[in-house]
Amino acid sequence: MNIIDELLWREAINQQTDADGLRELTESKSVSLYCGVDPTGNSMHIGHLIPFMVLRRFQLAGHRPVILIGGATGTIGDPSGRQSERSLQTLEQVQENVDALTAQMKKLFLTDNDNQVRLVNNYDWTKDMNVIEFLRDFGKNFSINTMLAKDVVASRLDSGISFTEFSYQILQSIDYLHLYQHEDVQLQVGGSDQWGNITSGLDLIRKKEGNEAKAFGLTIPLMLKADGTKFGKTAGGAIWLDPKQTTPYEFYQFWANTDDRDVVKYLKYFTFLSKEEIEALEEKVATEPHKREAQKALAEEMTRFVHGEELLEQAKRISAALFSGDIRSLTADEIEEGFKEMPTFTAGKETKNIVDWLVELGIEPSKRQAREDITKGAISINGERVNELETEITAGDAIGGKFIIVRKGKKNYSLVKLV
Repeated sequence: MNIIDELLWREAINQQTDADGLRELTESKSVSLYCGVDPTGNSMHIGHLIPFMVLRRFQLAGHRPVILIGGATGTIGDPSGRQSERSLQTLEQVQENVDALTAQMKKLFLTDNDNQVRLVNNYDWTKDMNVIEFLRDFGKNFSINTMLAKDVVASRLDSGISFTEFSYQILQSIDYLHLYQHEDVQLQVGGSDQWGNITSGLDLIRKKEGNEAKAFGLTIPLMLKADGTKFGKTAGGAIWLDPKQTTPYEFYQFWANTDDRDVVKYLKYFTFLSKEEIEALEEKVATEPHKREAQKALAEEMTRFVHGEELLEQAKRISAALFSGDIRSLTADEIEEGFKEMPTFTAGKETKNIVDWLVELGIEPSKRQAREDITKGAISINGERVNELETEITAGDAIGGKFIIVRKGKKNYSLVKLV
C-alpha cells in the first residue's frame, strides 16, 4: 500500500498542497520530509505526537524523516491557536527544553539501525543572521497583504498581534527553505493549524528556487473527541510523555478509558497495527463492546511505544490490582503511582482502633457511620475486608512501611501516608 493510501485509510490527511504530485513523488523515490516542534515546555504531550506518528509511518515505508526542534522559533512563539501573546522564555530555559525534547525524540524515534530519523535545530542556521539579512534576503519575499490573510494571523487581528509573533511564519518558511536546500526535504507535515505556515514556506522556496521546485505540504486533521472536546485533555490537564509529569499508569489508563466512539480512530492514528488487526478490533467494538479489547490494545500499544515494555507491564499490574482489590501485590512505588490522583490522607504510626482512625482521618464522617460500614463489610484495608469493630490499625499494616489503602464500597479508594 502506498504511504498516501495508508494515510487516507487512517483518515490522517486533512489538506495537501498537490495531492497528485505528492503521490507521484512518493511512488518514484525515497522522500525526505520534516515536522517541527517548538520547545515551549520540557515535554511533549500526546497531541504533539499526531504529526510525528505520520513521520514514523513515512519512515517505515522507506522514506527519510527529519525532526526539527525549534530552538529559534521557540524563542518567538507560534501564534496559532492563541488569542493572546505568549510570555517569552529566557534563552536558558529554551535550551533546557530543547535538550529535553531532543532526548524524548531520540527515545521514541531513533530505534532503527537503518533509515534513522535526523534531528535538527533551527537555531543552528538562524543564530548568526543579522536583521539586515533577514529583511533583505527574506522579508522582501513576503507580502504583508498575503500574511494578513493567513488564518493564523487573521484570527489575531482583533485581539492584537506583535511584530514578533507576526514574523513567526517567516522564520518557519526559512526553515523549510534551508531543509530543502541542505537536507533535500521536499515535504513538510504539520497540524491543520500549520497550513498557513507551510504554504508560506512553499512560496519562499519557489521564489528562491524557481517555480519548478518540487516541494509539498500535508496537514493532519484537528483531533476532537466524539463529545466535541479537545483530544488529549483530562480533568488533571494534558497527558504528557514525560513519566514524571504523567505516570505510565495514568498514561495507560487514559487510553484504556477511550470512548467506544473514538477508539478505532485512535487505533488508526496512533498505533502501527495493520489494517486487518484494526478491522478485527473494530468488529469487537461492534459485537462485544463490554470486553473493551480495542481499548486494551490501544493502551498497550501506546504505553509500550512511549514508555517501553517494562513500564507497560507495571501499568498493567497496577490496573489489575486495583480492579481485583489485590493491593498487597503492589510495591510502595507502584501504589504511589497508581493512587497519585486519589484522595490522600496522612496519619501517624501509633496503633489506633479502626473506627477512631477512619473518623480522625476524615474518611468516615462519624463513628456511627464507620461502625455501620465496617459491620456491612464495606471497608477494606489493603484489599482485605474488615468486619470486626475491634480491629486495630498499626504501622505494620503499611505497605513498604509507607502506605495503607482504604477502600470504602466498591470504588472509593483513599491513600493514607504514614508519617
